[in-house]
Amino acid sequence: MKREDIKELHYITHIDNLLSIIDSGVLSYEKAKKKQHKSVAKPEVQERRAKVVIPGGKRLHCYANLYFNARNPMMRALVDNNKHKELLVIQIDMSILDEPGVIISDRNASSIEYVRFYSVPDGIDKLNKNIIFARYWTNPDPNPIKQFELKSGICAEVLVPDCISPKFIKGIYVFCEESLKRVKSLLIDSHL
Repeated sequence: MKREDIKELHYITHIDNLLSIIDSGVLSYEKAKKKQHKSVAKPEVQERRAKVVIPGGKRLHCYANLYFNARNPMMRALVDNNKHKELLVIQIDMSILDEPGVIISDRNASSIEYVRFYSVPDGIDKLNKNIIFARYWTNPDPNPIKQFELKSGICAEVLVPDCISPKFIKGIYVFCEESLKRVKSLLIDSHL
């Protein structure tokens, strides 16, 4: 992949976290657990992520995580559980890639034995654009290795130490008119 292939990055979260994110930014798991918030993550996935240490860096939970593509298996699982009205995707400016200490994973960072981590300039070249921006992560080929590669690869991540400043927020995506009304109400009530 080339840097110009990246138009924006995404953070999937609960609508109720919006005002906190606008105020404090997107926080790492470690920092977020000290604040009142609503997590959309599966506990079993967080248990796996808790075991990951970035080579030469910190624990995975010390990084705020973004996706190159929010249309991924995590989002699908949330939508399938009828959570779409509670979700929003924060659009993050790709200039976050220029911040110190940012790491890229070539697939979901919790794919413990298979994930590779890179610094930004080197890592972008190692990413498979066709997998990350694929329309589907399923494959008619029943090969389980290929299925794993597609499903985990579309979830490649950008890992930012501690916090992503609100200055990197470019926009917000919602899933339906009801969610849009809720976001507008939150913003009006907060006088933002």
